[in-house]
Amino acid sequence: MTARRPARHTTDSSDPADPSPAGDLYPHMHARFQWQLPAQISLAELCCGRWARDTPDAPAILSDSETGCRAQYSYGQLQRAAHRLSNALQRLGVTAGDRVALVMPQRFETAVAHIALNQLGAVAMPLSMLFGPEAMAYRLQDSSACLAIVEAGALATLREVRADCPALSHLLVVGGSSLQDGESDWMAALQAEDARFQPRLHGAEDPAILIYTSGTTGAPKGALIPQRALMGNLTGFVASQNWFGFDPRDPSVASEAVFWSPADWAWTGGLMDALLPTLYFGRPILAYQGRFTAERAFELMQRYRISHTFLFPTALKAMMKACPHPRQHYDLHLQAIMSAGEAVGDAVFHWVQDELGLTVNEMFGQTEINYVVGNCARLWPARPGSMGRAYPGHRVAVIDDQGQVCAPGTIGEIAVHRRDVHGTPDPVFFLGYWNNDAATRAKFTGDPDDSWCRTGDMARMDAQGYLWYEGRSDDQFKVAGYRIGPGEIENCLVKHAAVANAAVVPKPDADRGSMVKAFVVLSPGHQGSAQLVSELQAFVKGRLAPYEYPKDIEFIDSLPMTTTGKVQRRVLKQLELERAKERDGTTV
Repeated sequence: MTARRPARHTTDSSDPADPSPAGDLYPHMHARFQWQLPAQISLAELCCGRWARDTPDAPAILSDSETGCRAQYSYGQLQRAAHRLSNALQRLGVTAGDRVALVMPQRFETAVAHIALNQLGAVAMPLSMLFGPEAMAYRLQDSSACLAIVEAGALATLREVRADCPALSHLLVVGGSSLQDGESDWMAALQAEDARFQPRLHGAEDPAILIYTSGTTGAPKGALIPQRALMGNLTGFVASQNWFGFDPRDPSVASEAVFWSPADWAWTGGLMDALLPTLYFGRPILAYQGRFTAERAFELMQRYRISHTFLFPTALKAMMKACPHPRQHYDLHLQAIMSAGEAVGDAVFHWVQDELGLTVNEMFGQTEINYVVGNCARLWPARPGSMGRAYPGHRVAVIDDQGQVCAPGTIGEIAVHRRDVHGTPDPVFFLGYWNNDAATRAKFTGDPDDSWCRTGDMARMDAQGYLWYEGRSDDQFKVAGYRIGPGEIENCLVKHAAVANAAVVPKPDADRGSMVKAFVVLSPGHQGSAQLVSELQAFVKGRLAPYEYPKDIEFIDSLPMTTTGKVQRRVLKQLELERAKERDGTTV
């Protein structure tokens, strides 16, 4: 593939040839980086239009599925299909500002839909194929989506809730048959349209995407993402992907880069961390339709010579347990692994280092403010167990309840300032929560234009700016006066050969108030027993503080997870509360 340099909308005046005395480029890069954004930004142009003109035959989407269907689509094909879809949607009455739901998996048509909607000025609202009727209806109703583009596999759910969503006027169906009134076939709709379209010009502040939070800590909220937010993501993407095929000391030198992540494109992790930034750089991304397994992940990485990937810690744990020595069985070409969603932990960190020959770049962000903290192994040293430092362009601190910056080593809440270290507005920020001004205001501390955005995640920052995750503020609990963060105990348990995954929550206790309870998913070939419980308790006792070992361990088949790969500890906490009430003879 032809080497292509990224369009420059940011500048970094640091000199990579002049590292700090310790060989750490970070202080120079972060202190001297400055945002330079144009007044007009279009995701469709940045992620497709320019490449369709300059390198139309370059591969954009590599398609594969567990049924064995494979295809490859170029940037030229992506653009022509997007033009046809823009025309079709306009004919169906979609206009600028309208919300359009995308209930689609990883596939070529999903990328087409995002480009087409952005060209129209409509707001794309990606929704998971896994949503049941209640979850689907809530988001469609709250957003007043006027149309949904849906793959046939989720059509039954849309039909079930459509009567309760009065704004939803039409369904455009991909791969369906036997359509009903108010439904159109994707292929027929595109074939009837011209492959030319004049895209709308966008201001940097114009809305582009509406993504609902995963509901980890309550009812989902719709985060409205502007056109500029992708630019705010880029320093984190480039850093976490070890410069994404470009030489950091000579950006004119590019290597072949192919991206893949099992992260659903309906979520920030798949859309803003994978699909859109890969297309921004004019590189190919693998779209795989199928269930994730550790073995299939390695097979795909080998077949497509995947160079860069984003893998959730849960995925890495599964791969570590299923194939401890992958390079003995697979021909891999990985150059970078980024991980986020939960704490990676030193067990997975060292496995990636020892068995894959890479340093996993842990990253932290949220739907509202994505890609703000992390590592770049090529440019600054990663520290096992740390979630990294603020990426260039972002001002990050640990703050207390009053909004004051905490001293190094003090646990507080991770917060991101609206302005960078030079006082320039940070483009990564969302516009606000859809139809929820109160929640938007509660997210910030201080003057609206000069404020900290609270994340709800607890950490401590050391003197060098590295953040050490302590868990969600609502996941922490106290036992006998000691504050317990579940992440450290979970990471310790996973180091045991019998443990595939674990979640730690408080269990109500009459004497102590609460005790440490661990839900454990066993690795293949292991059986739960009283002897194993004692063994795991001793395992944790020997490695952590005495008050941290789980006094109760329950073996379960799987942990409750969000569709973004995060453990829903609140579900397990609620289960323990209900059990306690039953033991006490009270009603729930």
